[in-house]
Amino acid sequence: GLRVSVVKHAHHKFDIDRPGKDSYRHRAAGAFEVVLASDQRLALTREFEEPTELSVHQLIAEMCDGVDWVFVEGFKFSDLPKVEVWRAEAGHAALYPDDPYVVALASDTPDRLPQATQRPVLDLNAAPGVAEWLLAQGERFTYDPRRHPI
Repeated sequence: GLRVSVVKHAHHKFDIDRPGKDSYRHRAAGAFEVVLASDQRLALTREFEEPTELSVHQLIAEMCDGVDWVFVEGFKFSDLPKVEVWRAEAGHAALYPDDPYVVALASDTPDRLPQATQRPVLDLNAAPGVAEWLLAQGERFTYDPRRHPI
């Protein structure tokens, strides 16, 4: 019953459009923005004249008001409170030992964490438990755009 939005950082040359579609042809012809809309969905593509790395705060500002949660993926060095997803098998260094914005961990191998922590460790394979924890901690995740001017 909650409204949820997602901000995801993608790799450099991602594309959500396909050759042969009108929207693709408009963009390929030089349109700066293309909006696709139907009675059930809206999609916006915007081209940058040169590589431009928008901050997570700029992207959140582009989103609709009136959502209960905005999940952010891929902006691991942002100044937002975050739940770090850590899997031993992935072989990536953990952020939580040095990142004060990591408020909890979600892991499928909590017994293999590289360093002990006082932060909550959530079971990555138990989504309902993660959701319950997030809802119980909701105040901690309240976003105030005035703290993050764009």
